[in-house]
Amino acid sequence: MLISFAVLADPHLDEAITHTKAAVEHGKAGHASVLVEHTVPALEHAMAAVIIAKGLTLSHINNAITDLEQAKKHGKEGDAHVGVATTYAETALEHLEAAAKK
Repeated sequence: MLISFAVLADPHLDEAITHTKAAVEHGKAGHASVLVEHTVPALEHAMAAVIIAKGLTLSHINNAITDLEQAKKHGKEGDAHVGVATTYAETALEHLEAAAKK
C-alpha cells in the first residue's frame, strides 16, 4: 500500500495557516500577547509539516518557521513591537500559503 507523503503534510499546513492568520488578525488589532499565543501552534504544525516536505515546499515552510519565530520573539516584547511581529507573521503566512499550493 502506497501513501503519498505530500497528502500527510496538508493537515499540518492547514493548521499552521489557520493559526498564522489568527496571529496576523490579532497583531493588526494590537494584541501582541494573543499574536504570540497563535504563533506557538502555528510553529508546531509548520515543524510537523517540514518533516516530510521537499523542494520548494520545504523552502517555503522553513522560511515560514523563521518568520514565525521572529513574530513570536517580537510579540513577546509587548504591544510596542506588535507592528514588527505582525509583519513577520504576514510574511510567514505568505510562505505557508505558497507551500500549500505546491
